[in-house]
Amino acid sequence: MGVILSLVLAACGSAAPTETSATEAPVSTEVPVTETAAPAIAELILATTTSTQDSGLLDVLIPIFQEQTGYIVQTVAVGSGAAIKMGEEGNADVLLVHAPAAEKVLMEAGFGKDRLLVMHNDFVIVGPADDPAGINGLSTTIEAFQAIADTGVNFITRGDDSGTHKMELSLWGKTTAEPAGQAWYVDSGQGMGATLTIASERQAYTLTDRATYLANKDNLELE
Repeated sequence: MGVILSLVLAACGSAAPTETSATEAPVSTEVPVTETAAPAIAELILATTTSTQDSGLLDVLIPIFQEQTGYIVQTVAVGSGAAIKMGEEGNADVLLVHAPAAEKVLMEAGFGKDRLLVMHNDFVIVGPADDPAGINGLSTTIEAFQAIADTGVNFITRGDDSGTHKMELSLWGKTTAEPAGQAWYVDSGQGMGATLTIASERQAYTLTDRATYLANKDNLELE
């Protein structure tokens, strides 16, 4: 799930265009109504997830948004946790993240102005084609995680407090496994695209959002 949060932060300033004041020269009525007025703040900082960036979606949406609004978007791709922290510290104007519990805390603390659901994604477990943990055909994700732990096959975790990482930890919490500190549990500390590459190189399992996997699968040896 992707959520847009617009922020109310003094360090960022208002991202809305200013209205013409009464003391300014009137706007000519000959100006076509389809023209986009120049925004008061030309640059907009978007803190988003690496999953969204790695999916290629922003490469499509941002040019359209810039053309229609006149804003220049500066994108910072990090995990959801880091993006939300940027919002709290006044270092971003808009967040595009997928960590609902953390988003609600941010809004309740008064940092956000609007929280809007804009899209859905889902998570999948990917791994080696020969499926050494035997997870194909299992009924639930919890069973799959348990099988990975029981067989000790390598699993790559992002370990970056991202929305994907938070989801992964919640799934481990529903098993009897304690992966932290285990030799088979490898912390990449990187975004989704890089984590998929590491999993492919090491023939390991990982939890990924489907969009990033589909955008990169031709370069991966993962199924």
